[in-house]
Amino acid sequence: MQNAKASLADSARFIKQWIENPRLIGAVQPSGPALAKTMASFVDLSREGPIVELGPGTGPVTKALLARGIPAERLVLVEYEGRFCHMLAERYPGVKIVQGDAYGLKKTLADKIDGQVATVVSSLPLLVRPERDRVELLHQAFELMGDDGLFIQFTYGLTVSPMPIHAHGLKGSYVGKGSAPVLLNIPPARVWRYRKAGHGSAVG
Repeated sequence: MQNAKASLADSARFIKQWIENPRLIGAVQPSGPALAKTMASFVDLSREGPIVELGPGTGPVTKALLARGIPAERLVLVEYEGRFCHMLAERYPGVKIVQGDAYGLKKTLADKIDGQVATVVSSLPLLVRPERDRVELLHQAFELMGDDGLFIQFTYGLTVSPMPIHAHGLKGSYVGKGSAPVLLNIPPARVWRYRKAGHGSAVG
């Protein structure tokens, strides 16, 4: 009963934030447990360094990452909305929360992380952003991760990669693969993984 009440409260917060700024939130409810678990399952635990989560919102993916066994001190959450930042700090003590713009990732994380980032896990509503913003985000993420990094992103667009990896000037630079649809999430979603072409393990 307590979990159901918390879930309803989180949905209400999301709806409120979505009404106020749909371009920032991009969804009317948080990611469901099945989607969050799927995203966390693709993180390579053997790769050292901080794990950066973009757009954590009320924290369902954060919860899944912690449940996967990732120590709180490895997680760096980049969240734009101050109300969500305060909520995340209360719910997940020990994680680092950075309030700022994920689309200016290098500037937002300047002097906030130690060493090379291991993985970026994103719940940003990419499809509402211009192609140039998404391309720049991918470039900045891999500058922070290095050539062997992994960028994980979910999308409700089941047929199209949310990252425009075949855009002019980008084709051949990155490889991406989408998961099977996560049908237990409402609405169904897909999880995409991106790597630099020719680097790291094959995107599986």
